[in-house]
Amino acid sequence: MCGIVGFTGSEQAAPILLDGLSKLEYRGYDSAGIAVRDGSKETQIVKAKGRLRILAEKTDNGNAVIGSCGIGHTRWATHGEPSEENAHPHMSDDGNIIAVHNGIIENYQELKEKLTKSGYTFYSQTDTEIAVKLIDYYCKKYNVDPVTALSKAMLRIRGSYALAVLFKDYPEEIYVARKDSPMIIGLKDGASYIASDVPAILKYTNKVYYIGNMEIAKLGKGEVTFYNIDQEVIEKPLTEIKWDAEAAEKGGYEHFMIKEIHEQPKAIADTINSVLADGAVDLSEVGLSDEEIKNIEQMIIVACGSAYHVGVVAQYVIEDLAKIPVRVELASEFRYRKPLLKENDLVVVISQSGETADSLAALRLAKEQGIKTLGIVNVRGSSIAREADNVFYTLAGPEIAVATTKAYSTQLIASYLLAMQFAKVRGTIDDAKYAALIEEIQTIPSKIEKILEDKERIQWFAAKFANAKDTFFIGRGIDYAISLEGSLKMKEISYIHSEAYAAGELKHGTISLIEDGVLVIGVLTQSALFEKTVSNMVEVKSRGAYLMGLTTYGNYSIEDNTDFTVYIPKTDEHFTASLAVVPLQLMGYYVSVAKGLDVDKPRNLAKSVTVE
Repeated sequence: MCGIVGFTGSEQAAPILLDGLSKLEYRGYDSAGIAVRDGSKETQIVKAKGRLRILAEKTDNGNAVIGSCGIGHTRWATHGEPSEENAHPHMSDDGNIIAVHNGIIENYQELKEKLTKSGYTFYSQTDTEIAVKLIDYYCKKYNVDPVTALSKAMLRIRGSYALAVLFKDYPEEIYVARKDSPMIIGLKDGASYIASDVPAILKYTNKVYYIGNMEIAKLGKGEVTFYNIDQEVIEKPLTEIKWDAEAAEKGGYEHFMIKEIHEQPKAIADTINSVLADGAVDLSEVGLSDEEIKNIEQMIIVACGSAYHVGVVAQYVIEDLAKIPVRVELASEFRYRKPLLKENDLVVVISQSGETADSLAALRLAKEQGIKTLGIVNVRGSSIAREADNVFYTLAGPEIAVATTKAYSTQLIASYLLAMQFAKVRGTIDDAKYAALIEEIQTIPSKIEKILEDKERIQWFAAKFANAKDTFFIGRGIDYAISLEGSLKMKEISYIHSEAYAAGELKHGTISLIEDGVLVIGVLTQSALFEKTVSNMVEVKSRGAYLMGLTTYGNYSIEDNTDFTVYIPKTDEHFTASLAVVPLQLMGYYVSVAKGLDVDKPRNLAKSVTVE
């Protein structure tokens, strides 16, 4: 959600901080601020409510704030309304401690009462100010160094946090502490960088350290020392990020979302090629042996949002190909209902960022019960990637738009590849079927490119329905799973009320919502279910609905019943979600554009949900 950047080196910090924060705008925020010091004990803090450009204007794009060490923050309001007063950075009463913070401090009220009794006053409504003054309290009470003060504060704080802290007596250093909220550290050419996500510092360095849970880091100019909670020095591996800086830029597209829609063929091809060798899927890098695959008795897929929709598709594909029972669980519900897990289960956690709070909690719950875990993630070094027993990395590259497109598509591909290999190893498909699936999955990128060639037609149709109040998506089987994602794309960036229904459920109450002119989008890619879904579409049309059909080339009879039809190339029906989702992504995008909305940063949403 919130974004953190930090810099200490020989260059002016403020322009670097503002640039880094601009790369984190996709995470969602309502205010921003920076704190910069010039080598002395004095620090200049500038904060602004609203978009980052307001902060940039107040600081003359950073040129009016002098100093080579600083921290910055984009805030998503949790404790306290959006305001300059509540914006980060926050400081102690005498300016001894200045900090920015991502996460939620659960026992902030208890700590506030303790600090009030010790003479502290509070100017904001935030939990972050409590953390700042708690660190200050330990500094002064025990007269200790920053690492010791942070360690003592961390042992008192309950909740999640990534903290970047400036100490008055250490003017060229930044201190970092972390628990359950992402943070990375980069070094290059005598400078040190911190950020809550890779794009913020990718322009400056692609070699980073991942600070672990309950760890502390001390950053000087081009150097870093890591400590555990017991203040012992520890070693950390350096990770090279394979993304390039240009991948995190718009590259001539109007929005990141449309750029990322067009990047799907490459992202899918890269993900396929990462595990495909000599005409077969090789899961050795994932870490799953044939013996482990044979022993799986049940799979539980746990995820949130679009990743959950990937799980719904995967359930159909894995059960049909590999004959393994699959449950799909919302991560936000999974751990609260005391799930029954068995020794030979495999818990699969899907997350683009690898930091999704509920998904990470689900992973930890499974591990506590001794259940084998597999993460499908896009970010190397992320918490889920580090903690899962096995990891399948998708190669989507940086995804900036809040509404996921290419990450969703690469997660689908990872699910197909797992299903195919599990089926092969367990003997539920023969060599001919396996070879045919391998051949077909490699055609998906070119088929998506063909769909994208027809995007202007979808743009025209989307403009017609920009003022719609309600939209409904219907389908059966995999088509229902596709409908779920299409509906989410529509609502999250166009703000049009949208729902997805299993088409067979219409008569059980939901058809009462249909009235004249309501747009209903029917998804029909599964041949065995085609006629049944057509019948449902006819039902809603007789009640006044305006019908859009989405089907494969050759099913031209559908035009007898629809008002508008979009066709996708034929593929193996297990893979149709990868093609059918693209027109629905475009539909949501172009409706949002027609309404003049902020496509990449929809209201009230954040890219990575790292707190509950």
